[in-house]
Amino acid sequence: MIGGLEHLSYEDRMREFGLFSLKKRRLWGHLTAAFQYLKGAYKKSGGGLFTRASSDMTRGNDFKLNEDRFILDLRKKFFTVRVVRHWNRLPSEAVDASSPAVFKARLDGALSTQV
Repeated sequence: MIGGLEHLSYEDRMREFGLFSLKKRRLWGHLTAAFQYLKGAYKKSGGGLFTRASSDMTRGNDFKLNEDRFILDLRKKFFTVRVVRHWNRLPSEAVDASSPAVFKARLDGALSTQV
């Protein structure tokens, strides 16, 4: 523990150092991996993980994903289900990034207001 910060909560200590909480860092990693899957970095193993929304009437970004519904609670914990809701909330400038480095920089700005 760093001296002088004992009285602060976890969120306040993270904000003091300019870091995201563990929940946001985990989400950041998942969204980065989803971006790489969707942009074709993993051609063999990630081809059919996500399905794009077929509607032209989507708000926010133009690269919305379908959010599947499952009866069993077990499926709600899968990577593809956890990421879709957060992906669909991202702004279009983050989703339309040309490279993973640009996406990560724009994701930092988007996550500072989300979750």
